[in-house]
Amino acid sequence: MKISCCELDGVLLIEPAVFRDARGFFLETWQQKKFKDAGLDVAFVQNNHSRSRMGTLRGLHYQRQFPQGKLVRVARGSVFDVAVDLRKNSKTFGCWFGQILSDENCLMMYVPPGFAHGFLVLSEVADFEYFCTEFYRPDDERAIKWNDPQIGIEWPFLPGMVPVLSAKDENSGSFAQAETF
Repeated sequence: MKISCCELDGVLLIEPAVFRDARGFFLETWQQKKFKDAGLDVAFVQNNHSRSRMGTLRGLHYQRQFPQGKLVRVARGSVFDVAVDLRKNSKTFGCWFGQILSDENCLMMYVPPGFAHGFLVLSEVADFEYFCTEFYRPDDERAIKWNDPQIGIEWPFLPGMVPVLSAKDENSGSFAQAETF
């Protein structure tokens, strides 16, 4: 397993050891001791799985009082995964990092507490899984508009792609209105 730091302090890109042969592949998505030895010493309390169709854009979500760290991966398909730094005292406050995660590259990303998170589905279907360090609390969830110009995320829309949004994401607030950390 290889863990790399990203431009945003605390966001990690994880490349697991993948064992491939004619039958397919095997990889460990979480092994507490290996991750702890590599510097990621967190406790997860919840695991989530979403399935989305091409063009679905989920986010940018965060919890304010009970912020979640998330270890994210794609079990099937491909997404462009994004983290936005909401920590006021961070040198990268308001900056974003994006990475394509897929069932082909097997990359994972750790998004620490204090960040908003979202993703855009690039394949026909994507199964997206994520371990969380805090329980999901619907009353604590907040959202920032996916295309907020102050953040300026460069979403890699495919030709003719129009984002498919939930009502919550369609009506989310601006970065300037966000409850930051």
